[in-house]
Amino acid sequence: MSLHQLAVESASDHRPLIITLFSVFVAATLGITVWAGRQTKDATDFYAGGRSFSGFQNGLAISGDYMSAASFLGIAGAIALTGYDGFLYSIGFLVAWLVALLLVAEPLRNTGRYTMGDVLAYRMRQRPVRTAAGVSTIVVSIFYLLAQMAGAGVLVSLLLGITNEAGKILIVVLVGVVMILYVSIGGMKGTTWVQMVKAVMLIAGALLMTFLVLLKFDFNVSQLLGEAAKNSKIGHAFLEPGLKYGATGTTKLDFISLGLALVLGTAGLPHILIRFYTVPTAKAARKSVNWAIGIIGVFYLMTIALGFGAAALLNGDDIRKSNPAGNTAAPLLAEELGGPVLLAVISAVAFATILAVVAGLTLASSSSFAHDLYANVIRKGEATQEEEVRAARWATVGIGIVAIVLGVFARDLNVAGLVALAFAVAASANLPTILYSLFWKRFTTQGALWSIYGGLASSVFLVLFSPVVSGNPKSSMFKGVDFHWFPLENPGLISIPLGFLLGWVGSLLSKEKPDNAKYAELEVRSLTGYGAH
Repeated sequence: MSLHQLAVESASDHRPLIITLFSVFVAATLGITVWAGRQTKDATDFYAGGRSFSGFQNGLAISGDYMSAASFLGIAGAIALTGYDGFLYSIGFLVAWLVALLLVAEPLRNTGRYTMGDVLAYRMRQRPVRTAAGVSTIVVSIFYLLAQMAGAGVLVSLLLGITNEAGKILIVVLVGVVMILYVSIGGMKGTTWVQMVKAVMLIAGALLMTFLVLLKFDFNVSQLLGEAAKNSKIGHAFLEPGLKYGATGTTKLDFISLGLALVLGTAGLPHILIRFYTVPTAKAARKSVNWAIGIIGVFYLMTIALGFGAAALLNGDDIRKSNPAGNTAAPLLAEELGGPVLLAVISAVAFATILAVVAGLTLASSSSFAHDLYANVIRKGEATQEEEVRAARWATVGIGIVAIVLGVFARDLNVAGLVALAFAVAASANLPTILYSLFWKRFTTQGALWSIYGGLASSVFLVLFSPVVSGNPKSSMFKGVDFHWFPLENPGLISIPLGFLLGWVGSLLSKEKPDNAKYAELEVRSLTGYGAH
């Protein structure tokens, strides 16, 4: 009997415990959300939590937002199946925070109000750049939502012993419905509290599993890595670069593309950017990123033990049978280390992780729709705060439905790989415009539009014709068809430089004269916080 079948049987024996844990968590977090919803009086409360969170609280919430299903399920699976090359996700996700800290966090907090569109509209024509920022935010968020939906489907199916496709689809739908409730009721306050609770739970769960893995190997990391290499049936090559990204010239390029996307993507992720607006000052924004780097750094160190522990203690074929992309490696490792009780606890934590991140993403995209597209483009700044918040709640429902439909198709893809695609789109469309807007005097509205739409279109277009969508019988979104011609799994290598190039060329070719006075005002404000909301 395979490990997956054993896990399913073991889970079925303890299903009451598992269902109880899940129910308690969902009920508790919905309770927090309802409580926070009652504190939400106006648009500032809904979008930015009333700017009432401290640096530490926001750092904890950022960690909760960032350590997604990709971090917990996807990276553990990637390391378990591809060794060293899987660990590259951990490195990339962590290093990316330095870009966010050094270039984006403080200036963004000083210049914006609720969304990325606020920063761009400060010195450019309002309607076109807000439209572009809103479209980009929604597309990036939907890519990221796909990963979380895929993780939820895999996780709950394993726990409840659901093997038929209809059951897995139903799970994705249920996760989507809970997510819509979180955001529409609680806004930013509810979402932030849920993320803080989830961050503490995830760190505690990962710490417990790391301790149990190291205990198995007498706290000898060398012994752990040696056993992982031996059990992988590949030998020492499992611990060296090249197992996934090194066999051919194409995979080496894919590695560079992935690295670029991971390192530059964080500073352009909408659900991370809006977190900088929830603190009262720029100093608190900087402090929250410092806290986030510390918490996230500790977590990613633990992914070494989780991934290589899964490789050492589990059979790789069993992991693949359970889920071709390895997304169930962490729950199966929990089962191996502590039986059904630990499996239930860790899976409840992973489910909490998915719900919290999904809520943050949905909030980012619905905020951008309501504030940038509805209030400032459709209503031309005439909308009241009540109308804006109502529009955000309806947008939450619409975006939730889109995420559910797409999530159904993404069930068998590695969640870390899916998140890397979202990072590539964010780095191609959002990051160039944010950096140019903050630091380049000659940047114009045309440059912003070329950069956002060009980066967005090129990255999405290349993903559409990549092996992620078709052509790979084991891991493509659409199996049995092949219309791919772009060889790389991640488009970052092409689309990120293109986004920067288009912003530069578009500005140089623009007939619009840059407003130097506005830029000087923005520069002072971004550096000092003078006049910030």
